[in-house]
Parts: sequence; structure tokens; C-alpha cells
Amino acid sequence: MQVTETQAEGLKRAYTVVLPAAELDAKAKDRLIELKDKVKINGFRPGKVPVAHIKALYGKSVMAEVIDQAVTEANGKIVEDNGLRLALPPKVELPQSEDEVKSVIEGLTDLTYTVELEVLPKIELGNFKDIAIEKPVAIVTDAEVDETVTRLAEGNRPYTPKDGAAASGDRITVDFVGSIDGVPFDGGAGEAVPVVIGSNSFIPGFEEQLIGLSAGEERTVNVTFPVNYLSDTLAGKDASFAVKASAVEAPGEMAIDDAFATSLGQESLEKLKEQVRERIVKEHDGATRQKVKRALLDALDATHKFDVPPTLVSQEFDGVWGQVQQDLAQQKRTFADEGTTEEDARVEYQRIAERRVRLGLVLAEIGERNNIQVTDDEVTRAVVERARQFPGQEQQVWDYYRRTPQAMASLRAPLFEEKVVDFLLELANVTEKPVSREELYKEDEEKAA
Repeated sequence: MQVTETQAEGLKRAYTVVLPAAELDAKAKDRLIELKDKVKINGFRPGKVPVAHIKALYGKSVMAEVIDQAVTEANGKIVEDNGLRLALPPKVELPQSEDEVKSVIEGLTDLTYTVELEVLPKIELGNFKDIAIEKPVAIVTDAEVDETVTRLAEGNRPYTPKDGAAASGDRITVDFVGSIDGVPFDGGAGEAVPVVIGSNSFIPGFEEQLIGLSAGEERTVNVTFPVNYLSDTLAGKDASFAVKASAVEAPGEMAIDDAFATSLGQESLEKLKEQVRERIVKEHDGATRQKVKRALLDALDATHKFDVPPTLVSQEFDGVWGQVQQDLAQQKRTFADEGTTEEDARVEYQRIAERRVRLGLVLAEIGERNNIQVTDDEVTRAVVERARQFPGQEQQVWDYYRRTPQAMASLRAPLFEEKVVDFLLELANVTEKPVSREELYKEDEEKAA
């Protein structure tokens, strides 16, 4: 085998490889001899088929297999001899002309091919004990628990049919069709929609205009969408809703007591509050984890600067950009609606793609050096948990993951990342910072990458 390096720029390598025809022919002959004792051909006893006859029948396919194996072995030797770590599988370019291919297959000429490699960078890991992170911690107060229980009670308040006009606090069931400048708009219609007047669940001004409406009556409700409304196509627009009431109900008494807790499947009000507190604590812990993890990743990004494999970045960008375009299309929005241009958005998402790839390589390096692994049992538990999210389809979900390696990998990757994060947080200087619930859930000025 003759190997000539033709490129060594950054993380890219390229080689021209020559595999002698004599070596390929010898391997093909060995393979044909092996087949002699295995193939069954009419007119010949087992093991007595002449090699020349086997070659006539299977020579081309055998040589193709030999070439494929020889190329794989040659590429592996190149990687090993040069101490390379590949970021992606080798990109092989074999002879393309029909005459060249025929000549190689027939063992008349050497096989000359090119192989392009993209390698992983050498990563110098920093001192993780130098990383300082503030861990925001919000204590769950009794008032927060009581507020949540009150909202549960409000959601379960009994209502009874009422004759006459709807008043504030009543629940009115309505059908409505919204329009702007006389043209109905998407998402502006509903049937048998219950509205609690005064709950502030609808567009400002909508609920108040339902006061005085009785079952069977119709009314036009005029409102203005808030300027910061989720849909830019509706934000700040004046709209009219043709509303028809089908039922009016008055609120019943709401008692927050043991009986109420029992109606929700709890032994007592105290037990209900304990369950609510546990749920809020879990939610707070999740929000804390996300902020701490983001701070850790920011620290790793700031202290690890190196070139990243361009193809990995390109693949990551394509995935991110495709999702961005899909989201904009579904929401019927443009880059201008987002306050940017397509060019600027591309630059920003390119930066995000590079950051993700770089952090992924850093986390992988940390995991490898410290023998951090995800066990099969941990992956199995993740599959079970995912299956539970689809009641009635558990077996189908289970079968899908068990027979789809890529799907299993999609579960293993985040498990590995979280284990590496836990490892790093044990080493980092983490200090707790008491914060309010509002501060804990306040969104970062920049979106997490």
C-alpha cells in the first residue's frame, strides 16, 4: 500500500492511496478458495468445484468485497499511523470511469483512490475548580402553596344554571367568530367556549362586554389586540367578535377544606398542601438546574477556544436553520417580524451551531477522560419513561426505540450530557443565592443556545 498525503489544513486531511493489484488479486483468490468448500453448484460434489469455475461465477462480486474491505482496512491504518481521531466517517472517492473500474475488478491494474478525513481537534481542558457559579434557590413559601391551592379551587368551583343576564363572576358559554375589517381570521372562532367573566383569560375588554348577556342572546364585542400579542398579524389590531350565548351559570360557594381535598383524591387539606409544595419544589429545582447548567456551559464556552470540524458545524446549522424556517412558516412570520434580517439571522445561528458543536466536543472529552458512561439500564429506564408518555401505545413506543439505533442514541446523548454536568458541578465552586420566585423564572436577556 502506498499513501501520499495531499492535504493537511486545519482539521482536514486528504490522502491518495494505491492498493497494488497483486495484493487485491491474492486476497480475492484466498476468498474464492474459501468459497470452494461452501458453495453448492449442480454437477459438482461439495468441495470439488474448480476455483476457476467459481471465479467465473463469482469473481467480480468477490473482488468488489475484497476492494471494499481493503479500502476500509487501509483507511483504518492511515488513521492509526497518524494518530488521528475522526469527527466523521472517511469520505472515499473511488475510480469513476468504466474502464478503470473494469480494469481494477479484473485485477489488471492497481486501485488508486482518494480519501478525505475530518479530524477532531486536540482539546486542552481547563481547571474546572476555577469555575464559579451562582445557584439561584427560591424557597417555597406558605403563601405560594396557598395561592396554588386557591387556583386549584377556583378551577374546580361549582357553577349552577342561572336565569337572566350574566354578571361579573358568572360563567357564560358562548360561540364566537372574530373578524378584522370584516374578514374572519385564523384562530378567531370557537364553539361552546366557557368564559368566567372577570378571570382575565381572554383579550382585554372581551369579558366585560359579556356582562348583561342572557342565554340565547347575541352581541358584537369590539376589542383591540394588545401590541405585544403573541401573533404579530393580530397585535395592535381592532377586531369584532360576533358572540352568541348558550348558557349562563352562577358561581357556587368555594370551600378550601378537607372535603375539597378529598374531591381531588387527597386524604386531607394538609396532604393536598404537601403534594402542592412537593410539586412546586420540583418545578423550582428544574428551573434552578437549567440556570446552573447554562452558567456552566457559558463558563466552558468562555474557557475552551479551538477550531471545530466544519462539517459538524454545517450539519448542526442545517438542523437549526431548518427548524427556524419551519417555525416561521407555521407562524406565518418573517425575519422582519423578528426584528432582524435573514443574513443577520444566519450569522447568529451559525454562531449558535459552532457553540453547540464546541461544547459537545468539550463534554465528550471530559466524559471520555473521566470514564463517564451511560449504562444500558439507564437507557432502558429512559425508554420506559418515554413510553409512559404515550398511554395505550407503550408497546409500540418500546418496540420503536429497541429496533431504531438512532432513536436510542437520541436518548443516550442527553443522559450522558447530564452526567458530565453533574461531574463538573461537583468540582466547580457553586454558591447558593436566595432569590424570589419571580427572579428564578425571569427569562435571560439572551436565549439559551
